[in-house]
Amino acid sequence: MKKVTKAVFPVAGMGSRFLPATKASPKEMMPIVDKPLIQYAVEEAVAAGITDMVFITGRNKRAIEDHFDKAYELESELAARGKEELLRIVQDTVPKHVNCIYIRQPEALGLGHAVLCAAPVVDDAPFAVLLADDLIDADVPVMKQMSDVFHDYECSVLGVQNVPRAHTRQYGIVSTEAESGTVQRLRGIVEKPAPEQAPSTQAVVGRYILTPKIFDHLRRVRPGAGGEIQLTDAISSLLEEEAVLAYQFSGVRYDCGSKMGYLQATIALARKHPEVGAAFTDFLSRFSATRPT
Repeated sequence: MKKVTKAVFPVAGMGSRFLPATKASPKEMMPIVDKPLIQYAVEEAVAAGITDMVFITGRNKRAIEDHFDKAYELESELAARGKEELLRIVQDTVPKHVNCIYIRQPEALGLGHAVLCAAPVVDDAPFAVLLADDLIDADVPVMKQMSDVFHDYECSVLGVQNVPRAHTRQYGIVSTEAESGTVQRLRGIVEKPAPEQAPSTQAVVGRYILTPKIFDHLRRVRPGAGGEIQLTDAISSLLEEEAVLAYQFSGVRYDCGSKMGYLQATIALARKHPEVGAAFTDFLSRFSATRPT
């Protein structure tokens, strides 16, 4: 099996839960301290040895392309002013050995359709899928953890974590052959089941490594509610042909597609930030102590 060197980032969504902030700016460009969400996801992919970043974009997503493009005027200005550290930060947004590829999704037809849009670039190689909404803080980047699992087993791997049963309607939920274990073989996967119908509480949370066979199943799967092509349905079909694994990753996941998750991520990463972490933690302590009860 080939190494995983390509990653797909579906970034065509509207981000309606953050309006009006996302009216003219992509939700993936919302900052956590001093980096946008999409950069955290790209850095995670780079740490896993991935070199080709495939962005599935839509209308009003030009800011993502600009962010990862070379900024000639800004770099010249920073160099002229002797701002060497800021210049380094700007130039290191994307390492020089990394390629950025942009594909327009003509219609918002679901996550499965977004992944299928990447087929001409991915071709017959295994590839990663990262959803920038899910920011995962981990000592070893989660995609690196999953790439190691893929290297050992050579089959598709889904990043999963246990969620409260009451929340199963928000996720794709997997059933596995074993009741516990870091790496488990899938028996099935269902999209957003009611709590009483969910086969488990193991939820897929925005990290996938998929074999190219998934494209055949995405082409065959029938659109579901709202005319969307569900990646979950294609994975369920793929299970009939080859093994798929669920991987209980190590790390803290923040659902930055929700306001509460976004705020939690901002506070958690601000406290760890090398420049402002100590001062911000001190501020939080004083704020908590002086807040009226």
